[in-house]
Formats: sequence, structure tokens, C-alpha cells
Amino acid sequence: MSQILADLRAKNPLVHCITNYVAMNISANVVLAAGASPAMIHTPEETADFAKIVGALTVNIGTLSPSWVEGMKLAAEAANGAGVPWVFDPVAHFATPYRAQAAQELLALNPTILRGNASEIMGLGGQASAAKGVDATDPVEAAEAGAMMLAKKHNSVVVITGETDFVTDGSHVARISGGSEMMPMITALGCSLTCLMGGFAAVAPPMEAAATALALFAEAGSQAEKSANGPGSFQPLFLDALHNTTPEMLEEAGRITWQ
Repeated sequence: MSQILADLRAKNPLVHCITNYVAMNISANVVLAAGASPAMIHTPEETADFAKIVGALTVNIGTLSPSWVEGMKLAAEAANGAGVPWVFDPVAHFATPYRAQAAQELLALNPTILRGNASEIMGLGGQASAAKGVDATDPVEAAEAGAMMLAKKHNSVVVITGETDFVTDGSHVARISGGSEMMPMITALGCSLTCLMGGFAAVAPPMEAAATALALFAEAGSQAEKSANGPGSFQPLFLDALHNTTPEMLEEAGRITWQ
């Protein structure tokens, strides 16, 4: 994974981030701190054209409107046509019928990487979940079988984020440990992970890209926690840790277990 982080910083890929209003600032800063270049473009008049020329596309449905959904679908279709990898984050897709429909339409376009919490992945796979908002109420383990099914059905790499992250392409599995209990206290930090995952997808195969993004996030969170007094001081320390974590440090941390 150390070489993938080195490649990210050497190539500085352009990442097209269609994300929600809450997440735009932190997502852009996370992508920059790690070593890639973000662009926050969402209007349907230009998403398709832009998605064809970037290293990767990321789509997050945190805040929706008809024009945003149109822009997302046009971008994903253009990315597929141009061979550009794209990452889909189906935020709280079960919250309303409109959101659920948008999520299913985007999922049908077969994202390169699908990233969600356990409740979101369970819902997409047809499993019952008690979740009602953006936070997971189900353990990662409960969603693993559904993740493998979705990976095979959509030819995607599926990521479940949680206490120990789970990554699968339907046949192989990686687990990533670490992070900080303060990370869920920073709004939209998970959304920024989706954008970062796009950066790595631009320079590596999807399974390895997803695992490396998760490992870097976990390592940066662990490093930031050492000096943070709370979530307010954690956020800038986290950005610093993303920037300062070297490929050698990431390799030495050994946060990925392959199965």
C-alpha cells in the first residue's frame, strides 16, 4: 500500500467530487492534504463533460435536488463511457422514497466502488435495518454477506466502514483497523473519505485503492488523537496527519489484513 500512496502524491490526480453542502469544505481539504486535487462540480450542464477528463469521480447523495440527481447520473454515465473509476456513497438512502429511488438509479450504473456504513449496505442489499438517519445502527458483520452479494451483482468493490472496515470484491476480503473515536464527531468526515477513495481509485485497482484510503484515514486518525483535546482540535490535527503520513509510515502501521 505504500507504493499506492506514493503514486497518489506523485500523480496528484484530479478528483471530481459531487458531494453534499455540509461536506464540500472538509472533503476538499482532505483530498488536498492527502496529495490529490479536488473539484466540486455538480450542475448537470457540466458534470458529464467534466467526468470524462478527471482521474476519478465520486458521488455522495447527502443533499439532493432534482438538478443534483440529474448531474450525478450524467456524470456516472460519462465516467463509465470514458473508463473513469467512480465511487458511490448512498448516504441514508432509506430515509425517504425520493432518496431511495435516486440511490437505486445510481447503483444500477455499477459504481467502481460502493462505500457505506453497515446500515446503508444492508438496505441496498435488501436486508432489514433499524437505521433512520445517516448513522449506522448495525454492526459491520451483519452487512458482510450483503456486501459480497452487491459486489458480485454490480461488479463493484464494496466497502463497509465501521469499527473495523470491510472491503470486498465478492471473492476477496480486506479488513482495516484503527482510527479514533473522535472521527464520528467531525461532521462529514466520512463523506470526505469517499472523495479520498476516488483519489486512490485514480492510481490503483479498486480493491487496493479502497483499502489504502481506509488505512491512511485510520492512521491519520490514530495520530491526530494523540494530541487532540477534543473534536475542535482534532480536525486540523487530522489534516496535518494525512499530509505528514509517509508511505513508509503507512506500511509500518500494518492496518490492512487480507483474507
